[in-house]
Amino acid sequence: MNWRDEYRQKCVTAEEAVKHVKSGDRLVFSHAAGEATTITDALVGNKEQYENVEIVHYIPLGKAEYCLPENSKHFRHNTFCAGGKTRDAINGPRGDFTPGFFYEMPTFFDGPLPVDVAVVQTSRPDKHGYVSLGLSVDYAKHAVETAKMIIVEANAQCPRSHGDCFVHISDIDYIVETDRPLIELPPTKITDVEKAIGEHCASLVEDGCTLQLGIGAIPDSVLLFMDKKKDLGLHSEMLSDSIVPLVEQGVLNGRKKGLNEGLLVAAFAMGTQRLYDFMDDNPSVYMAPITYVNDPRVISKNNKVISVNSCVQVDFFGQVCAESVGPRQISGVGGQVDFVRGATMCPGGKSIIACTSTAAGGKISKIVPFLDHGAAVTTSRNDVNYVVTEYGIAHLKGKTLKQRSRALINIAHPDFREQLKDEFEKLYQTKF
Repeated sequence: MNWRDEYRQKCVTAEEAVKHVKSGDRLVFSHAAGEATTITDALVGNKEQYENVEIVHYIPLGKAEYCLPENSKHFRHNTFCAGGKTRDAINGPRGDFTPGFFYEMPTFFDGPLPVDVAVVQTSRPDKHGYVSLGLSVDYAKHAVETAKMIIVEANAQCPRSHGDCFVHISDIDYIVETDRPLIELPPTKITDVEKAIGEHCASLVEDGCTLQLGIGAIPDSVLLFMDKKKDLGLHSEMLSDSIVPLVEQGVLNGRKKGLNEGLLVAAFAMGTQRLYDFMDDNPSVYMAPITYVNDPRVISKNNKVISVNSCVQVDFFGQVCAESVGPRQISGVGGQVDFVRGATMCPGGKSIIACTSTAAGGKISKIVPFLDHGAAVTTSRNDVNYVVTEYGIAHLKGKTLKQRSRALINIAHPDFREQLKDEFEKLYQTKF
């Protein structure tokens, strides 16, 4: 059959598509701005037909109504990363959290988390009958490859990304055509504190480095100080608006990456329409699954990888918590450990944990003697290399416990340093 005829036969309304979901099914949604929200809305609208449908979803930027208390009979959420709209469900009876490194998440679909239905957003098909997974390739590609059923929202406004991100019409079961605006993530507001952190981080970046940046004001602030650098590359789990000016200025060109030279390599994108327009049919953007992008062995093949990620707390030993407040899960490991290890394995690579020195409006120090009771150790003390706050840089790799503690106290907020010094002396029974 001609793929165009097959496409037309598979086109249904969202309401018709979700009727094929059964009670007890496990659904995997594409990530963040890549969510197929028209189908999600239809699924919730059809909730009376289901019981105990498990929804596996990383960070939702949509409504996440499947997590509401009144929908607990119908849906149960399971995630590798909590979001603002899902934390209550995950930390209560309506959901759960599955620990795991980001790069290995898709492999769970081959084992403990087999996929009944993949629900993904894509571009419209090209002339060969392929749709692109657009903004969410990460784990979505493997979900599509392993699912018993594939439901696609073919959105006319979804960018046609290049890379390892295509699905042929013949592999799809149901197609819902839409033409709706994409979910946008407004640029973060960067304060003077975050600018100071960004400048410290940028001082560790040499010409020809390959960058990985996480999400938020601190990673974005790092890019503010890259305009004088030369021949930088990008191998990062996500794309944000902040990269676009550097590409346009010729700073971020990937000429010296050593792997995928000339390409901006990423697994998903979150930003504004400016970013999505930049990505659309852009052969310099290479979107691929996290089994490739986040694999530390692949990361290490790039030249001089610099990874920048943030955290909740760092203790005297260099242990980093980036995903919980005490035992309460507030996010996930994301790609932090993947890139910390990949950068460490890379000749000339450096991994940076960057954070403001305080939280709660200056009432709490993020540099602490011990992580909070029940807090997750996201990145071990054996992995941590540099820690940066607005007060400077602490280089921990190869340092003793006492040396680490002193270095961290020296970049803590001045309001907490005397208290931290006292804790140092109690712990180590020696003068600071």
